[in-house]
Amino acid sequence: MVKGCIFDLDGVIVDTARYHFIAWKELANELGFEFSEKDNERLKGVSRMRSLDILLEIGDLDFPQEKKEELAKKKNENYRSYILKMTPDEILPGAMEFIKEVKENNILTAVGSASKNAMTILDRLQLTSWFDAIVDGTKVSKAKPDPEVFLKGAEELKLQPADCVVFEDAEAGVEAALRGGMKCVGIGSPENLGKAHLVVSGLHDMNMQKLSQL
Repeated sequence: MVKGCIFDLDGVIVDTARYHFIAWKELANELGFEFSEKDNERLKGVSRMRSLDILLEIGDLDFPQEKKEELAKKKNENYRSYILKMTPDEILPGAMEFIKEVKENNILTAVGSASKNAMTILDRLQLTSWFDAIVDGTKVSKAKPDPEVFLKGAEELKLQPADCVVFEDAEAGVEAALRGGMKCVGIGSPENLGKAHLVVSGLHDMNMQKLSQL
């Protein structure tokens, strides 16, 4: 029986991917090369510093660590300028309704996100109070597919991993959930997320019946 739902944030509850893309694209342009949406697919579910390495690889550039940290900081400042303008209207279709339904059925809820900006986003969306635990990039050190973020979420909910279901839109996130011994619902296409126990196009496609069958 499902006792806890752990939600990734970007691409599951809200689409901040476009703000990440704009911020990375701005950085690439400043460095003198183009960064496309196709390139951006390689950054999904990847840590900020690893994303920067991929970006520099695309631009055929390399910098000392100190300069890389400066560039990553600049990208984050650009990104934060966008997310600070977010409103609850940007919650993805069906997400709020499903979270409410889960809560009404006495299932615990957590956010498990690698983002260090998760609290800012949740506050802007007025969603913080809907979660019993929030585990973000400030609480974990290992990136997905390492299961640390989800195991920490289960721990903060005081639940066993096997009693939790993870909702993820990235391949690395699905792998992290499975490595952590949890059930996983993929949000997106079966082509990319086929290893998940169930794949739906969005939380608008989820309900208690589907959840209870996992």
